[in-house]
Amino acid sequence: MGGARQDVTVNGTVAAGWEPVREEFAAFVAAERHSPEAQLAVCHDGRRVVDLWAGEDTGADTLTGVYSVTKGAAHLVVALLVQDGVLDLERPVSAYWPEFTGDGKERLTLRQLVSHQAGLINTPEGFDYPEIADDALVAARLARQKPYWEPGTAYGYHAFVIGALTGEVVRRATGRSLQEVYEERIRAPYGLDLYMGLPEQLEGRWKPVLDMLPTPEQLAAQAADTTAMPELLPVAFNAHREPPMDLVAYANHPRVKALGPASAGGIGTARGVAGLYAAAIGEMDGRPALLDPRTVAEVARPHTPGPDRVTPEADHFGLGFERQHAVGPRAFGHSGAAGGLGWADPATGVAYGYTRRRFGFPGGAAPENGRLTAAVLQSARRER
Repeated sequence: MGGARQDVTVNGTVAAGWEPVREEFAAFVAAERHSPEAQLAVCHDGRRVVDLWAGEDTGADTLTGVYSVTKGAAHLVVALLVQDGVLDLERPVSAYWPEFTGDGKERLTLRQLVSHQAGLINTPEGFDYPEIADDALVAARLARQKPYWEPGTAYGYHAFVIGALTGEVVRRATGRSLQEVYEERIRAPYGLDLYMGLPEQLEGRWKPVLDMLPTPEQLAAQAADTTAMPELLPVAFNAHREPPMDLVAYANHPRVKALGPASAGGIGTARGVAGLYAAAIGEMDGRPALLDPRTVAEVARPHTPGPDRVTPEADHFGLGFERQHAVGPRAFGHSGAAGGLGWADPATGVAYGYTRRRFGFPGGAAPENGRLTAAVLQSARRER
């Protein structure tokens, strides 16, 4: 799959009134120099209205690594447990996890932890692939780590560790891993094709994440870009170690696939991602919404004003979820490194799921999500 693309056909269906979404998806696929190996699914008021895919080696049910789209599932587990009263956002993390102390960590609340304010973005030595796949190991090391800033005074994207940190709180409070709670409370009841730990029997449906294939012109433009990036970004992305972690190798590593680390190790389809968010905000298959309106408002409201210490983002997070500025003030979701994205918008009743196996350029960006989102929202508003 490293050469020039063959003709790539857009497959799947859209409901009446959602044809502009298919048109936008087809235009994006046609413009790509290499097949993106992409899937797009959209639910509206609990009904799947968009189900599209395109690629030389990708079908409707092809499973692949979704990177930080996984965080949406992990944060939904935390939100459910808060809603149930099992977790208290205002309690110190150390009340659940006594070893989480020193250098101001003992004062950090669960709310601050979930919203990326711990300052524990990594360790100085970083993690190898088998280590970073193991949430319990990552959590134990970070509990002893000096934070990169005073906890609770700033925020920065804990890219590969936030699920390990919040997952340890879940384990201490429930006696179950975050992955187990997700499987029992969310994935299995709804039959979602979004896994934290790929079952062996589904291995035949899995396809690897693929490297981006930039043109010489794109590489030259990237080399000429003098925009300064935050100095902590390589640390948070485990690229400060030798050798630096390769994102494609991470997602395709057997231990990551098997253990499903809650920060970025999920495997799924666009249908699974859209189904997750549809279940969060509305009735699905006769089941009530997972989150009540008060919890939905809590996870979506801003928790991190100002600049992110790790990424170039600003006003980045709600309660763990990324704010969806292009969608609306009540929307919440999470993107992923290869270009995937999932979000829910209670105002329109839309749940969106997008995956791509071929990394977008530059660095996993997927600008097509902006155009696809606009087409989705336009179609949804016509139906209301």
